[in-house]
Amino acid sequence: MIAEHELTWRPRHPTDLRQTLGVLRRGPADPTFKLDAAGAAWRTTRTADGVATLRFEQRGPDELRCSGWGPGAAAAVAQAPSVLGEHDDPSGFDPGIRLLDDAHRRNPGMRMARTGAVFEALVPAILEQKVITPQAHESWRRLVWMFGEPAPGPTPRRMQVTPSPEAWASIPTWEWHRAGVDPRRARTVVNAARYAARLEEAAGMSPADATARLTLMPGVGAWTAAEVAQRAFGDPDALSVGDYHLSNYLGHALWGRDMTDGEMLEAMTPWAGHRYRVVRLLEAAGVRGRPRRGPRMPFVDHRAI
Repeated sequence: MIAEHELTWRPRHPTDLRQTLGVLRRGPADPTFKLDAAGAAWRTTRTADGVATLRFEQRGPDELRCSGWGPGAAAAVAQAPSVLGEHDDPSGFDPGIRLLDDAHRRNPGMRMARTGAVFEALVPAILEQKVITPQAHESWRRLVWMFGEPAPGPTPRRMQVTPSPEAWASIPTWEWHRAGVDPRRARTVVNAARYAARLEEAAGMSPADATARLTLMPGVGAWTAAEVAQRAFGDPDALSVGDYHLSNYLGHALWGRDMTDGEMLEAMTPWAGHRYRVVRLLEAAGVRGRPRRGPRMPFVDHRAI
């Protein structure tokens, strides 16, 4: 297959393609993300120049390649090193304990992805508010297939590009309902879509200013802003405070007990600057958190409300 645009580079530090890009995938049926039989990762995106399909390939331990198709391919391919964590700097990270030291040593290629695409990361984060993850993924899948655009290029299977801000803003009320999205989350997406250009400016701001810009949007709180920062900004410190499971996961993984968000924040102080990296490392190492004997977030079928 001949790419319209292509970039091959040697990253400045070990980079595991699947570990790094995996956080951008919204469930196994995400129309915007595919893994092919050769181990390459396909991803669709939007740029100021238009839509693009990207194929990320690991060509050995020291070389990466990104191929692109579509009107936005040139811009998207140019950003590929950043997406694969070129700007991630773990040099100041001190694991401090054996569990994290082992996880860090065994996952040397886990980088913080940085897409720079704020609104693109914001919509699925909003859909994941206050619902179980599979439910949010199904809403995302349905809406992207219905209102997105066909992906350009020779994709391994049919893929779709996420809807434009204008398309998100014009989704009828009944389609949100059919996709299982309640009116509050739907309003949050629609309102954010109307200010998408202003939100994109957050990619060039400091973490504090970016969070302030995002949380100016009604319905966007600290948890949602952190989820965006993890993917759009590659922020290794963006801890998802307010997550239904996170405080107890970290509490049991590191200290063997339940924790409130406040206790979690205090306990994570030694890793300030890299708190999200700690979460990623624990997950990559398969470290288990709280035993599953407590209540789980319930499934709520908003289509029946």
